[in-house]
This record gives sequence, structure tokens and C-alpha cells, in this order.
Amino acid sequence: MKYRRLGKTDLNVSVVGVGTWQFGGDWGKDYTQQDADAILSRAQELGINLIDTAECYGPHHMSENFIGDYLSRHRREDWVLATKFGHHWHDHWENAWSVDQIRTQLEESLRALRTDYVDLYQFHSGSDEAFNNDELWTMLDKQVQAGKIRNLGISIGSNDNLYQTDRATEVNAKAIQVVYNRIDQVPEERVFPSCERQDLGVLARVPLASGFLSGKYKPGAVFEDNVRKGRDREDVDAKLKQVQEIAANEVPEGVGMAEWALAWCLKNPVVSCVIPGCKTVEQVESNARAAEIEL
Repeated sequence: MKYRRLGKTDLNVSVVGVGTWQFGGDWGKDYTQQDADAILSRAQELGINLIDTAECYGPHHMSENFIGDYLSRHRREDWVLATKFGHHWHDHWENAWSVDQIRTQLEESLRALRTDYVDLYQFHSGSDEAFNNDELWTMLDKQVQAGKIRNLGISIGSNDNLYQTDRATEVNAKAIQVVYNRIDQVPEERVFPSCERQDLGVLARVPLASGFLSGKYKPGAVFEDNVRKGRDREDVDAKLKQVQEIAANEVPEGVGMAEWALAWCLKNPVVSCVIPGCKTVEQVESNARAAEIEL
């Protein structure tokens, strides 16, 4: 495994992390604690040290609870733990952007994760209006001073949101999370230059383009999971056709499509870490191999 500095934080993160949206059940599989334990244990064996989760990955902090149960039986200090705020999913899903709601979310996340601090606490795909709340950032700074948050970050909803990216330093955020992959290179135009200017860490989410860059699907593929099943048919097929062309023309012989796609993201030095989801131990192993590929 290789490691990179996460912007101006004091964290060195594995270039491949573990995304855990799948633990919440939205990607077509219901997880058990045993499933989560196997994925996280193998990730650690392979040198992965960053886990990215969120307050709304599954009802009642489901993803965070799986991770917290695992951490309660392992060394918390071996991991860089990133989670998010701004949404609420208990009995139903809703936005929750008031200062009091987010203060409560932080406490609920800490309880679920069985920890007294989060390494990176990220503004989660909120509007510019929600972002422009001085009281929110003042409260979060107090949580940083109290030691409950080590670093603040921004997970931008649009991967061209220059407004929030440019103001990261103003609100004491030190990392940007953004959609970036071989199919969607938009952040290279404006967001990445802003990150470079401010020395912000970059977490590349959806690096496999929601699985399209895994190489497993062809045009006409039908998805039944909550995330992909409602997507426009023509757009899905166009992307899958593009993936076929990429596989034929860009992926070296003997290299797995998914491994190559992650390595493609990592060849950009602005990217600190890719955070693909992984449904199985085998996928963790495949993801980790991306760190060894030089493009």
C-alpha cells in the first residue's frame, strides 16, 4: 500500500480507502456484522487505513454502527475515520442542517462509531445556502477545539461546486470529497486547481462510476439496487458503451478494469485517496491492487 498526506492535515492516508455506503443496504445487499468485519479486517491487512462513512448510510446510523462494532474490538488509532453531517435517517430520510441538529448528529455518530473523536467530519452535499451559516462553522470549530473532531472537510454535491471549494480555508476545512473518475473528469477544470491553491486533501468518491467502470456490465444491463435502478436508460447505456471503448483502448492487457480505473484516478497527484465501495473481501483485494499499478 502507498500513502499520501491528506492536504494540510497531519494525516497520512492509504491511497485506497474503504467506502461504506453499501453497509447501509442501498446497493442491493443486506449486510451483517460478520460481513463488515471481514471487509474491514482484510482492508487493514492490506494496509488500508481510511474508512469513509456517513450519518445517512442506512437508517439509524447503520453503516456507522457496523464500523463502530468492529472498532470496539480493534485498535481505533490504526484508522483514519471520516464521516459526514447534514442529513437524518431514522424512521424517514430528511435534510437536517440546523446547528442543533448537526450537534446532535455528531454525538449520535460518535456513539455509533464507539469513539470519542472523528478524524474528518464532512459537510455532506449541502446547498450553498446551508453552507453559508456562520453559526454552523463556529459550532464545529468549538467541537474541533474540544477534540471531538480532528479535521473538517466538505463533501461537495456537484463536482463543479467551486463556491464551497474556494471557501474551504475560510471555514477551516482541510479536505474536499468529490465525484471523480475516468468518465467524469469535471473536477480537473476548477475544483482541483482550487484544492492545490489551498493545499486541501482530495477524497475521490465514485471512482468506479457507480460500478460502471468495474467492467462487469454491458449496455442493456438492468440494475435493481436503490441507487441505480431509476437512472435514465439512454444515459446508462451510453456510459456502458463508453466503458467498453475505454476497456478496449486504454486498459493494459492483464490488468483488471476496476484496478485500472482506481489507478487512473491516483495518477493525478491532487488526489489523496480513492474511496470505492466494496461488497466483498475479493473486491477489497482488487481495490488495494490499484496502489501497485503505475500508469
